[in-house]
Amino acid sequence: MSFLLKTRSESDKPKSPSSEELQQKQGRVSGKEQIKHFVYLLESLAMNSADEQEEHVTWLIDLRGWSISSTPLSTSRESMHIVQNYYPGIIAVAILSNTPRIFESFWKIIKHFLEAKMSEKVKFLYTNNPENHKIVSEMFDMDLLETAFGGRNSITIDIDNYAERMRRSDLARGVLIIQTDINLISRHH
Repeated sequence: MSFLLKTRSESDKPKSPSSEELQQKQGRVSGKEQIKHFVYLLESLAMNSADEQEEHVTWLIDLRGWSISSTPLSTSRESMHIVQNYYPGIIAVAILSNTPRIFESFWKIIKHFLEAKMSEKVKFLYTNNPENHKIVSEMFDMDLLETAFGGRNSITIDIDNYAERMRRSDLARGVLIIQTDINLISRHH
């Protein structure tokens, strides 16, 4: 299972790189760690796209290989709570692709934890369905979209490169936060 968060500017065609991607390795990442990383990604998107208007992130979730044990109900509920209560305007659409049949039962339970507005943003797509493929190709440059989501980009995430990029982003945000604090303090004196 993997998910990908793309900002509107990345989703709009012309060519653009992936934004944030997390590939879950079942059994290797605890629910708590999944939540922490998810919040980190949302926070990074919020900070890096402060100029964006509301609802500017497309959340693609490939559920191929998903099982109940890979995403406990508590982790799903917590994720939905975080998005709805702390980042309510960030998600434009959530695309669930390649859902296994057992997910239908799970979805019937968890969708009750979603507010109606958020539930309307959830779409189910299947990469082997030509009509669904057309919908995705209208949203993304298929040469850049990862194969897990029906695209033609077979390059996998380089975790070291990703970690370095996030460190640089964190440093830049830290400097920005410190500069903002200094500006606020100097205004009051």
